[in-house]
Amino acid sequence: MIDFTKLDYLKVGNDRQRRAYSLLNKHRLFEKLKFYSPILAGTIPIEIDVEGSDLDIIFEVDFRFEEDFLDDLMFSKFIPNDAEVKVEYPVINGEKCITINFILEDFPIEIFGQNKPTIEQNAYRHMISEHKILQEKGEDFKQKIIELKKKGIKTEPAFGILLGLENPYEDLLKM
Repeated sequence: MIDFTKLDYLKVGNDRQRRAYSLLNKHRLFEKLKFYSPILAGTIPIEIDVEGSDLDIIFEVDFRFEEDFLDDLMFSKFIPNDAEVKVEYPVINGEKCITINFILEDFPIEIFGQNKPTIEQNAYRHMISEHKILQEKGEDFKQKIIELKKKGIKTEPAFGILLGLENPYEDLLKM
């Protein structure tokens, strides 16, 4: 099983994974912000990304110290000075979160912060579940997921369609 809490697996992955590894290492984001337990989540780590897929980086953010996180992120110099940055504060399952979207080099980036350990966040848990399913179901299943994603269907609903799940966001967490 791959240890998705570290980035090493990206070094030997596909072209997009190797480029992501190079970008993240170049900017030393995970090193500079290790206090927030960053993890790369989403589709790129499990090789079901499509054109335009972003690097989803999740963080544990205590919102009592939200300004510290934002300052640390800015001081990390990960977000380019000339980047168009979109910051939102969605409430997910009653919990305040933060999302920060921007482009770095040729990668769309989404920073997601939530006040819980990153390995307990749904983004990570969904990715782990999806990875296990992909391992069990094989390459044909993986290609069907990618085809659904190319048609604009989000990841969890794509798994839901192929697995016959009623509520894929919840059901994937149970698998």
